[in-house]
Amino acid sequence: MRPRGLLLAALAAVLAFGSWRLLTPGPTLANGPLVVEVPPGVGTVGIARRLADAGAIRSPEGFVALALVRGSYRGLRAGEYEIPRGGSTVAVLSVIESGRVRQHPLLHPEGGTLTELAAALEQARLARAEDVLRIAADPAFLRAQGIEAASAEGYVFPDTYHLVRGMPAEQILSRMVQRMQQKLTPELRARAQGHALTVHALLTLASIVEREAIAPQERSVIAAVFWNRLRIGMPLQADPTVQYAAGKERRTLTRADLQLDHPYNTYLKPGLPPGPIASPGLASIEATLEPAQVPYLYFVKKDDQQHHFSRSLEEHNQAVARYRLARPR
Repeated sequence: MRPRGLLLAALAAVLAFGSWRLLTPGPTLANGPLVVEVPPGVGTVGIARRLADAGAIRSPEGFVALALVRGSYRGLRAGEYEIPRGGSTVAVLSVIESGRVRQHPLLHPEGGTLTELAAALEQARLARAEDVLRIAADPAFLRAQGIEAASAEGYVFPDTYHLVRGMPAEQILSRMVQRMQQKLTPELRARAQGHALTVHALLTLASIVEREAIAPQERSVIAAVFWNRLRIGMPLQADPTVQYAAGKERRTLTRADLQLDHPYNTYLKPGLPPGPIASPGLASIEATLEPAQVPYLYFVKKDDQQHHFSRSLEEHNQAVARYRLARPR
């Protein structure tokens, strides 16, 4: 064979091999689907290397060349992508070009705190807990969200959020705060003003109601107890505020805890604490704005389902002896 023929044959072989590498699924995809994570700030060359290392493609050079030809070289988005089994390099690139990243559902429950939210985000590998807590107290972030407080505690709406890996913690928190802002409709804000409550005060009182309520039907009665105490200048004496102050969320308090000198200790400090202690749901916000018409000033847990409500301290002490002291230790 002449040299020219040898050159053409070699070129054809190279092209055939290159085409085979582009059209043949990567070694991992040949056996099943694959989830690939593209971190923020990684260019197309870096993405190609990651895909090759994961066994999703056979030719990183071919992936980059395809992205250049298709005009997506500078437009590939960070996130997690699920590549179907048997996908060629062209198919892999198409999935990433689509921007259809995997979404992770994360529940921030009613009564949840920022500390609990930060831990849940870190456990789900969606954000570092320290980043979440730092941003939640960052003055610039709070100003941008219209929060006139020292923290975003209570301003994060309890809900299920569908988040993508790689989303900045600031964006995650912003989405959750904006959800609360949307739920606080002009009508709700007007009703709060009718009670002489700012949005901050409304969320603060509603967060205490949220953490105290057991059964949904008790929310408005518990709200009434706190309103009644506020009207006569009686301390709120809400255990969840002391738990928040002592860093003992959802844990039993001691006598020493109740004597803690802290702005959130509503046994010692009259009126509302400086801010919310958790994320109140709409039901607790509504209960705070529409408390039951009852004369109660005290309540104690009867069991894990309900409270006993009392008008007087004497009646309350009797209820405490009956329900709290009678519990098995």
